Order: sequence, then C-alpha cells, then structure tokens
Amino acid sequence: MTERESDHKYLDTSELVEDEATAQIDEYEIVASPNDFNTLTINSFIEEGAIKIPPFQRNYVWDRKRASKLIESLILGLPVPQVFLYEEGKNDFLVIDGQQRLMTVFFFAKGRFPRKDKRSILRKFFNSDGGISEEILADDEYFETFKLSLPSLPGQKKNKFTGLTYKNLDDYKRQFDLRTVRNIIVKQVSPADDDSAMFEMFNRLNTGGVNLNPQEIRASLYHSKFFESLFDLNQDEKWRELLGSPDPDSRMKDMEVILRSLALREGTDGYAGSMTGFVNRFCKTSKAFSGDKIAQTSAEWAWFMDLNRDCTRGTYQTGSARFSPLLFEAIYVTSLEMRDEGHNIPIFDPSWVEGVGRNEKFSKHTQEGSTKTVNVTGRLDATRELMTKLIGEES
Repeated sequence: MTERESDHKYLDTSELVEDEATAQIDEYEIVASPNDFNTLTINSFIEEGAIKIPPFQRNYVWDRKRASKLIESLILGLPVPQVFLYEEGKNDFLVIDGQQRLMTVFFFAKGRFPRKDKRSILRKFFNSDGGISEEILADDEYFETFKLSLPSLPGQKKNKFTGLTYKNLDDYKRQFDLRTVRNIIVKQVSPADDDSAMFEMFNRLNTGGVNLNPQEIRASLYHSKFFESLFDLNQDEKWRELLGSPDPDSRMKDMEVILRSLALREGTDGYAGSMTGFVNRFCKTSKAFSGDKIAQTSAEWAWFMDLNRDCTRGTYQTGSARFSPLLFEAIYVTSLEMRDEGHNIPIFDPSWVEGVGRNEKFSKHTQEGSTKTVNVTGRLDATRELMTKLIGEES
C-alpha cells in the first residue's frame, strides 16, 4: 500500500487521486515580473490586504533566533531569498512562497512576536483582508515583544543588535525601512478557463517542507465566503459520524470530498476528464456566490445528512474498510437531482447504501481512471437506476 493510500485510517484517499494523464494540459502562458518592495511597502501591503497569506500557510513556525537573523540581514544589506507572489488582480497578491519571511518583517515592524503555544489558533484572528488587527497584536496572551536575539562570535562582545526592537533601532531604523526584498510576481495568462498553472506553481515553488495537496492549494486560491462555509459543513455531526472521525483532517482531505460533491451537484456538462480542473472551475465560480446561494448549499447538505440519519461509520464503503468518496458523491448528487425533479427521497437504509457500493454497474466505474468522464457519469447513472428502483419500492 502506498503512502498516499495509507495516510488515512478512515478515508479511502486513493479514490481522490487524479489520473496524471487526464490532469495535464499542453502549455501554460505565464507572465513573471521582478519587483523590489522595501519593508515599509511590504508591511503596508499586508496591513491593507494587498498581500494575502493563504489560510493553510498561516502557521508561523520560525523561532526568534531565525527571525532575528533575517532582520539582521536586512539591516546590514545582505541578500535574502526572493519571495513569489501570485497576482489575482491589480494590487492583489497571494503568497506562493516566502510567507515566513514576509510575516517576520511584518511582526518586527509591529514590535510583536507570536507566542509559540498560540500559533496554531492565530488563523482565526486573520481578518478578511489577510492581516492581524492591532487589538490582537497588542494582546500579551498571543504575542510578546519582538526583541532581536542574535548570537555573539566566540571571544567577542554581544551582537550590537541583540535586544533591540524596531522602535529603538535608532540610526538603523531607516536602513531597515528602505531595504528591499525581491518579489517575483507571476500571473497566468492562459489557459483562461482554469488555474492549473497556479497549482503547478504552488506545488513546485512552495518550500514549506510539505507538498501541498489540491485542496490545500484551493484554500489559498479560492478564499471566499462560500469556501469559509465549507468549514461549517465539515463540522456537521452526522458527516463526522459517516466519516468515522470526530475531528477535521489536517490536510483537508475531508473538505475535498465535500467540494467534489458540491461541484458535481452543479452539473457535469463541463466535465472533461479532469476532476482537479473541474473542481477548480467550480471554486472559481463559487467566489461570486450570493448569500442566498451559500445558504441553499448549506440547507441541501443538512437535508442530505438527515437522509443518512440511520447510517453510521462503515455505511459508505466499497472495496475497502474506509469511507468511499466515490460512493458518497454519487448518492449525494443523485439524491438532490431526483428531489429537484419532484421525487420523494426516503430515509436511507444503510443496507441500501452498501448495496450501491457493491453493485456491479457502479463498481466497474470505480477502478483505475475513476476521474475519466465515462466513469464519473457511469457511477451517477448506476446510482440513479438504483435510486429510481428504491423510490418505486417506497411508493
């Protein structure tokens, strides 16, 4: 069993793997331009939300010594690694690589350093524009004074910058303010109908130490009120029971199952063999969803969870002992489509759900190449046939 397939005890992540042959496109057209922003500009951009720190990147991990070395390098004019930003719009950038450096500059200018034991919960304090409010920065429960901590060479006196804060840099303050960090700003020109090049840039340029999966990248590229609402859906008590895990997945795999289901719910007319591209286009469209549309999606999710009131962990399984995303999304989409057509969908008997997963017509479309168009539509057709029979038996 591969690492990808075994990384979950409760979720069959092998069903979420995209066939590389269907996920590739022939060519990208990308514009990349270098810009040298001084630290004053960087801090202003972060404060105003022009530079956004993606949600999954918001855990700050540097210790004070490493952060202090970066600040010292800037003061002395030593070169520092460049930063990559993705341009979403005019003066609207997402950090692809370099958030630790950017946040270190921001925290130092604010004179505040995040306490180590509070960093994991700081995400909720980022405002909608991507910064942190002055009120939270001033709260000693979450931050402490950012004093530089730098080593002294053997036999030499203390480093002259040790213990200094931004406010008492004195003559060095202007040097720090005007030091520049090279920013490479990239923008995808084509293909125009998806953001596949951005996915590649995040995967290849991000040096955070953990390869990002598609869902983590989406959390960065498609942040919106709709995307935030998915976190609430993911906390639904019945959903957590069906998955067999009380806590959300740290790598957002459970969120990916939800998003795939919601994307397919909107229709498969635009599906062309790549689930990643299909879901990405849905995410891009969802950024413009109205409050009513978001509320409708939440209501549909709650309705479907109620249909599963008698189902438990282990109900949504096919060939393995783990939750099957393919089975869940097929029943979710079919239930809502047939409800829209005026059918009365009965409360699910767990044995019926399990029967769909074992059905020969359904199963033959769950093997290798499960994201191919013929297999996606084949699973939906098989599920509709079985649900039509179920409705007929109940009436």
